[in-house]
Amino acid sequence: EVELEESGGGSVTTGGSLRISCKFSGYSYCMGWFRQLPGKEREGVAALDDDGRADYADSVQGRFTISRDNTANILYLQMTTLEPEDTGMYSCAADLSPLYDATWYMKNAWGYNYVGRGTQVTVSS
Repeated sequence: EVELEESGGGSVTTGGSLRISCKFSGYSYCMGWFRQLPGKEREGVAALDDDGRADYADSVQGRFTISRDNTANILYLQMTTLEPEDTGMYSCAADLSPLYDATWYMKNAWGYNYVGRGTQVTVSS
C-alpha cells in the first residue's frame, strides 16, 4: 500500500515559480505527476522511475523538474516560467510494477495504481 499526500499548490502570475511536494509512504517503482481540469482527462506532466529515468510532457519540458528524495520520502515538482495553461489540479501518483518505465507512465497516466487527492495550481495572466 502506498499513501500519497500533496502540498504546496497555490496561485501565481504568469512567469512565476512554484514547487509542489508529495509525501509518500511505501515503495513504488515509478512516481509522477499528472494534472487535470474539470471534465478533462488526466494529462501526464512528469514521471520518474527507480532506475533514474525521467520524462516530461512536451508542454513543460525545460520548465518543470521532477525529483525524489527517498530519505525524506518526498516527491517534488519544481515548476518555473508558469503559464495560464499550466492551471489544474496536480496529483501525485505511484505504481509498484517495474514492467513499465517513466515514459510509459507519462503517456498513460491512467495506469498508476495509487493516486493522491491533488493540490490546485492556478496561474493567472
